[in-house]
Amino acid sequence: MPAFNEEATIERAIERVLEADLGVDSYELLVVENGSLDSTRRVLTEREWPAEVKLIFVDRNRGKGDAIRRALPQAAGTLSVILDADLEYDPADIAKLVQPLRDGSADAAMGTRFFHSHSAYGFWYVVGGRSVTLAANALYDAWISDILNCYKAMPTDRFRSLQLREDGFAIDAEIPARLLRDGAKIYEVPVDYMARTQSEGKKLRPRDAAKIMWTLLRCRWD
Repeated sequence: MPAFNEEATIERAIERVLEADLGVDSYELLVVENGSLDSTRRVLTEREWPAEVKLIFVDRNRGKGDAIRRALPQAAGTLSVILDADLEYDPADIAKLVQPLRDGSADAAMGTRFFHSHSAYGFWYVVGGRSVTLAANALYDAWISDILNCYKAMPTDRFRSLQLREDGFAIDAEIPARLLRDGAKIYEVPVDYMARTQSEGKKLRPRDAAKIMWTLLRCRWD
């Protein structure tokens, strides 16, 4: 769980994971405090967390991708899944990602969002996400419905083998791109989603679309 400037949501985000049935017998939650400029670190350190919660502190923010790449070497579980600290996703949906991995029907699992009027961030946010997804499908001859979905799960060893390089939000495109290039079977499951606005802390910006597109192109032939 990367966390950058999430003082308003980080505590509840962790609590929701602890409260949810994740579909596994045991788990750990690696929270990467990603060099926040607000009180996120203070919120995390002033509370005593259960043993399942492990905190990783970064001196300065380098992006979501950097946080994920820092956490992967420390992950002790058989399976790993990415989740955000902004309350946009419901941790209870993680159980749906775990099932196709446990029964061997997929190499990786991803969430897919239905952008209803009560949950979408805005027109260009939705159109941008769908455009990037269409481009990925064309580049990799695939059919994925929501390539930028936060929820991405797979065996930890496979996650580490992807040789991820992106530091920022483009990591969300790099992960499925590398899986698709390697011929992995990806299973998508519907997940709940309630987007934030920029005033509420949404960090993804239009400029990130160019980096995401470049990442899809780079991974296709890299």
